[in-house]
Amino acid sequence: MVAATLDRWMAERMGLGTPSASGGEAAERRVLTHTALEAWQLAELRATIAYARAASPFYRARHDWPDIEIRGLEDVARLPFTRPADLLRNDPPFLALSQGAVARVVTLATSGTSGPAKRLHFTAEDQEATIDFFHHGMALFARPGDRVAIAFAGERPGGVGDGLATAVRRLGATPLLTPLAPGPAEFAERLRAAKPDVVAGPPVPLLAAARVSASDGGAPIAIRAALLSSDHVAKSLSRAIAKAWGVEVFEHWGMTETGYGGAVDCAFHCGCHLRESELYVEVVDPVTGARQPPGALGEVVVTTLRRRSVPLLRYRTGDLARLIDAPCACGSALRRLADFSGRIGAEAPLPGGGALTLPRLDEALFAIEAIADFSATVEDGAPMVLALRVATASPARAPAVAAAVRSRLAADPVVGPALASGALRLDVELADGAARLHDGKRRLHMSGAAACARCC
Repeated sequence: MVAATLDRWMAERMGLGTPSASGGEAAERRVLTHTALEAWQLAELRATIAYARAASPFYRARHDWPDIEIRGLEDVARLPFTRPADLLRNDPPFLALSQGAVARVVTLATSGTSGPAKRLHFTAEDQEATIDFFHHGMALFARPGDRVAIAFAGERPGGVGDGLATAVRRLGATPLLTPLAPGPAEFAERLRAAKPDVVAGPPVPLLAAARVSASDGGAPIAIRAALLSSDHVAKSLSRAIAKAWGVEVFEHWGMTETGYGGAVDCAFHCGCHLRESELYVEVVDPVTGARQPPGALGEVVVTTLRRRSVPLLRYRTGDLARLIDAPCACGSALRRLADFSGRIGAEAPLPGGGALTLPRLDEALFAIEAIADFSATVEDGAPMVLALRVATASPARAPAVAAAVRSRLAADPVVGPALASGALRLDVELADGAARLHDGKRRLHMSGAAACARCC
């Protein structure tokens, strides 16, 4: 059986591809090549840069723009970055069209308590391109006739949940808007009632529901595939969901700045294939800004292609990952993002070296079978304090959880030495497994010098 890929659809969107060498029906298929993809992206980059410089007040006003010709993709690295602070300030504005051409405006709240928020504008064409990506991305693991539970907000037209629902209908499947509910037990009951074949949602709430449902004595939840998106996915978390529900787990990466859709996992799970018809992606050194070689960990930088509302040139996302251009076992020519490692600036430096991050804690703690969720706060002092609030899926196993947490972190190569030296103290509080520990995205909370180090 030939593995499903996005290549044929992507080639059609780009107007690319060469006929398959085999005869019959296969001769009508289009085969995307890496060479053709690079040539197409180079042409689109030139057009996008010219458009942004002419139509976007922000890019038109930039005085640091070099007078160079983009002869090859390597020349893109000579252009200046666009930073989140630029988008936040929006002075000059980024919008390159009239307000009348805008179909949806998304306001992104910041972690601060005051000041402006980032605003992204999308045309109907932008939204359609995203739905098209959702449709063909979901087709990698969802089938016509499936029931697909969508655990993202879907009440607003143009939002992620609404877009996914539209994409699922195009696939010939039935979308089931399934809100996360106040806690994992309630969400698990909603899944039992919905009886989905596929579920899509944020990783930790899905893990919590999977572990609670596996230990509450209720009817098994028989799901074939799960799509995790909108937050970091630790390998231990992915394995835990697969074990609890007996499902195949897929990942998606994206953000509002990318038009939500960014990259999606295939059946070989060797990284997420990029939406290269709409995005040109680089990975750079977070400190120097120099482009990293393929396979090196760095900051993901995106340039939007063919977007007329708010074009973004070399936008620094703050996400850490590796860019893989070696062939995937599925046969796709699309590049991949892999080994997502959290966000820049979201770490607390530890006394004696190294840094504490939420992805590191995720990897260690979600490997403990009784843990459904946790929150983490780093408090500055001598010693520094890591305060964990841990929700357990099975209350009967709660007494052993604190000891398991301490054991896991003591064995961690970064956290363990800080604990052993006394420079870091660990406080563990057990919470009811039904408790909701987060409002919005999960993050490592910091106070004092730790918070200052993150911002400076």
